[in-house]
Amino acid sequence: MLYSAKAGLSGIVPFLVAVALIAAATVKAQSTPPQQNEHASPPAFQPQIVPPPPTYHFPNGKTLVFTAEWHVFTAGAATIKLQTDGAFEKLTMAAISSGAVNLLFPVHDVFETRIDPRTYCTVRIFKHAEEGKHKRETQIQIDLARHKSILDEKNLQTGATKHEENDVPGCTTDVISGFFYVASRPLQPGSNIDFPVTDGGKTTLAVAHVEGREQVRVPAGTFQTIRVLVEATTGKLQGKGQLMVWFTDDDAHMPVQMRAKVQWGIVAFRLQRVEN
Repeated sequence: MLYSAKAGLSGIVPFLVAVALIAAATVKAQSTPPQQNEHASPPAFQPQIVPPPPTYHFPNGKTLVFTAEWHVFTAGAATIKLQTDGAFEKLTMAAISSGAVNLLFPVHDVFETRIDPRTYCTVRIFKHAEEGKHKRETQIQIDLARHKSILDEKNLQTGATKHEENDVPGCTTDVISGFFYVASRPLQPGSNIDFPVTDGGKTTLAVAHVEGREQVRVPAGTFQTIRVLVEATTGKLQGKGQLMVWFTDDDAHMPVQMRAKVQWGIVAFRLQRVEN
């Protein structure tokens, strides 16, 4: 995957820089599509989404406010909120660029996903992306009965549309709910959590390595945390970068700091405050 010096991170990418969506403000990645082997065998191991335990409580009603930093620049800000929406949990992420980065590459993205709280399966995704001169809206429906993701996308400038269907292994997370799925699991140092992720294209398999405990200080305060390393194990982002997440070392497993290491540098996300 090749990145131009003037480019930055697109807000809608597969899971590895998934939460880098939080700072989609930094830059838009220009990549060369990898060669696909149509005759390649599917992975022998297919991870399954584990339903949340009865004791798990979705962090409804709280809004997490982050800032993104790239090198010495404050690249943007993001909010993440989870709330009930009928029979589903609705997770909303909004990201906006700021400062010098906004002058070079303005970003205003909104990502909404709906999750079945009984299974943690993603059922529907909506994305509104304004990145540089590009504006588009995307709807993705997960048809579990047919094992398909159905993508409908519209270019808001030209009116051009795209319809695409891809296989999914059944219950799957998406680039944002996958992040909270990891938080819902027991985070025992030395353990690994494997899970599938879809964004309307080919399903990516990811693994979260629970590395250890660490105290971190962010603008929101000082926290005892559990450090988790997330990386893609299949797909075009396999081996292309890593995402480190610090979750609070309590039942909430609230993310307080994230660091994405990719080919063009390191982007850090730090919790500024929690709004009720």
